[in-house]
Amino acid sequence: MKLSKKSKDNLITYGIVIVAYVIFQILAATGNLSSHMKGLLVPMTYYAVIAVALNLCVGILGELSIGHCGFMCIGAFTSAFFSKITENSLPMVPRFILAFVIGIAFAALFGFLIGIPVLRLKGDYLAIVTLAFGEIIKNVINAFYIGVDGNGVHFSMKNSMELGMEKDGLLIVNGAMGITGTPHNSSFTVGIVVLLIALFVVQNLVNSRDGRAIMAVRDNYIAAEATGINVTRYKMMAFVISAAIAGAAGVLFSHNITTLTASSQYFGYNASIMILVYVVLGGIGNIRGSVIAACVLYLLPELLRGFNTYRMLIYSIVLIVMMIVNWSPKVLEWRKRTVDKFPLPWKKQNA
Repeated sequence: MKLSKKSKDNLITYGIVIVAYVIFQILAATGNLSSHMKGLLVPMTYYAVIAVALNLCVGILGELSIGHCGFMCIGAFTSAFFSKITENSLPMVPRFILAFVIGIAFAALFGFLIGIPVLRLKGDYLAIVTLAFGEIIKNVINAFYIGVDGNGVHFSMKNSMELGMEKDGLLIVNGAMGITGTPHNSSFTVGIVVLLIALFVVQNLVNSRDGRAIMAVRDNYIAAEATGINVTRYKMMAFVISAAIAGAAGVLFSHNITTLTASSQYFGYNASIMILVYVVLGGIGNIRGSVIAACVLYLLPELLRGFNTYRMLIYSIVLIVMMIVNWSPKVLEWRKRTVDKFPLPWKKQNA
C-alpha cells in the first residue's frame, strides 16, 4: 500500500520519538545515564506534550495563547486530588488512568469556558487575557483548603482550621502548600505513550477536514466565514483539544513530584514564555519541530552544567542559531535547494 507524504511524515515523527525512547532506555540500562539525567526524562516528556498542545493553538489555529500553563495546572491539581482521595481504595493502574481522564476532562472544560469569551479576541488582546487566566488559576488554587473525612468533603478559603473536619480527616489541598504525597505513578515510558497519543491526535486533526477548516480560519478569517465555515465552532474545537492535551501534561507533572504547589516556577508567566519559546524555535505549525525543540532545550542547560559561567551563554547562542536556521529566508532557501538536490527516497519514487 502506497502511503501519502503526510502519512510518511507522521510515521517519521513517531519513529523519532520511539528511537529516542529506545536510546535513553539503553543508556539507562548500561549505566551510561546519570541518576540526575534519569530524573529529567519525565519532565522532558510533559514539556514536549504541552509544546504540542500550544503549537496546535498558536501554529495551527493561529491564536497566541500565554495561558496554557493554567490548563496544565488544572489538569495537575484535579488529577492529584482524585489520586489522593482514592489512593487506598483503587488499584494503581485504574486509578492512574482515571486520574488522566479527570485531569484531561477538567482542562477541556475550562478550555471551553475560557474559550467562549476569549476567542472573540485576537492578537495581543487574546495573549493578555490568556496570561491573566493562567495567573488567576494559580492564585485561586493557592487559596483553597480542601479536606475529606467520614462526613464528606470540606472546603474553605481561609485556613485549614476552618474546615471543621473530624480527627481522622485527611487534609488534601493545604492552600499555598498544595498537595503532598501524590502517588508517584509517572514514568518515562508513560510519558512517551502520552506524547505519542498527543502527536497522533494533533497530526490526524491537522490532516483531517476539520484541520483544514481550522487552518483556513487561521489564514483568512473573513474568507473562511464567507465560504460557510463555522469559524466559532472550529476555533473552539482547536482551543479545547489544545487545553485537554495541556491537562494531560499536568497529570504527568503532578504524579512525578512529591509536593504539588501552584507556584510561579511551574505555572507562572516565565513557564508559559518558556513553552512558547519551544514552539517558536521548533517552528510555528511544525509539530515535530516543537517536540524536538522542547526536548533539546530542556536538557541542554543540564548537559552544559559543567561549563559553569558559560553555560547560559552557550544556551543563548544555541537559541539564536535555532532561530536563524528555522526562520532566516536565505537559510530556508538553501535548505530547499539541498532537498531538491538530494531528495528523500520516497520523493525519488514520486518524481
